[in-house]
Amino acid sequence: MGLAIELAEKGRLTVSPNPMVGCVIVKDDEILGRGFHRKSGEPHAEINALREAGDRARGAVMYVTLEPCCHQGSTPPCTEAVLASGIKQLVSAHLDPNPMVRGRGFEQLRKNGISVEVGILEENARRLNEVFIRFITSRRPFVTLKLAATLDGKIATRTGDSRWITNEASRRIVHQLRYESDAVTVGIGTALADDPSLTARHVPDPIRQPIRIVLDSKLRLAQKTKMETKIVRDAEKYRTIIVTTQQANTEKIHMLEDKNLQIWIAKSCRGHVDLTDFLEKCGNNRITSLFVEGGSELAASFLREKRVDKLLYFLAPKLIGGDGVPAIRGLGIDRIEQAIFFEKFTLRHIDNNILFEGYLK
Repeated sequence: MGLAIELAEKGRLTVSPNPMVGCVIVKDDEILGRGFHRKSGEPHAEINALREAGDRARGAVMYVTLEPCCHQGSTPPCTEAVLASGIKQLVSAHLDPNPMVRGRGFEQLRKNGISVEVGILEENARRLNEVFIRFITSRRPFVTLKLAATLDGKIATRTGDSRWITNEASRRIVHQLRYESDAVTVGIGTALADDPSLTARHVPDPIRQPIRIVLDSKLRLAQKTKMETKIVRDAEKYRTIIVTTQQANTEKIHMLEDKNLQIWIAKSCRGHVDLTDFLEKCGNNRITSLFVEGGSELAASFLREKRVDKLLYFLAPKLIGGDGVPAIRGLGIDRIEQAIFFEKFTLRHIDNNILFEGYLK
C-alpha cells in the first residue's frame, strides 16, 4: 500500500476536484501493474494499473488507496473493470466518502466473489486526500490558515514593517503550499498594506497558479490610487476574484471588472463578507482547497467562525513587543476553556524557524 500512496501523490496538482489515487497489482510477489489518477476526467488509477498488467491480472491482488468507484461519471465505473480483469482480492486503504460510492463499490466486488480488505495505512491515505474528503462531504473547500509571526505573536512592527519575519526557507515552503492550493485568499487590509502578488514563485516548472481571492466588502481596491496594485495589474495573467457584498457600489464593480477582475457578491455579516456564503461560493466553483494568508482580522474571522481545517504557524526567533501588529485580532475569548484548540499537531524546524502544523479540534 505504501507504493500505491506514493503513486497517488503524483496527481496532486492535476486531479482536483477528484481524489489522488494510486494502485498496484501484485501476484506471486511480482508487481504486474502500477497506476495513478493523472488528471480529472482521465482514467482512474485502477484502469491504468490494469492496462499495464493486462491478462496477467487474473488471480492477482489489487492494492488501491481508495474504494473503486461504482458509478458512471466522466469515466466508467472502475468496479466493472476490476470484475472483468479476474482480480481475486482487493486491498484498500479506506472507503470513498463520496455519497455516490461510500461502500457500494466494496459491496459490488464482494457480491461477485472478490475478497475485500479495508483499512491498510488508512490514516496515511486519508491525510493524502484531506482536501477531497472535506470537499466531497461538505461541498466547501478545505481551509488552511497560514500565519508567520515572531515569538510574541506579531506579524509587523508598529509602523507596519513586516519584511521579513520568517526566513527564506519558510517562505519557499509557503510558495509551494500556494502552488498546491486551488486558491489563495487575503483580506483587503493585507492587499493594500503589503501589495502582494499572491502567486507561487520559487517553484520549478510551475504548471498552474492558484486563483487569487481578495475579500473586500467595501471595494476599497477600486480607489483610483489603488488601481496599480499587483492584484489589479496582474489580473490579465492570473485569475483574480474580488469578493464583496450587496452594499458594494455598482460603479466600483464595473471599474474592477474592466480590469479583468471577477466580482463575487456575497452576503454581508456585520458589515463584512459572510464567510459561510463565501465558502459555499468557492465550493460551487469547484475550489476544493483555500489557502488563507491574512491579515490578522481575516485570520480572526476564520477562527471565530470555526472555518479553519488546518493551521500552519511559522515562528521566527524574534521579538517585536506589544506595540506590534498581532497575528490574530480579538477572538472574544473570556475563559481559557473557550480557547481554540488544535490537535494531531507536528513541529518542524525550518533552519532557525519552527513550523507548527495542527488541525482544528
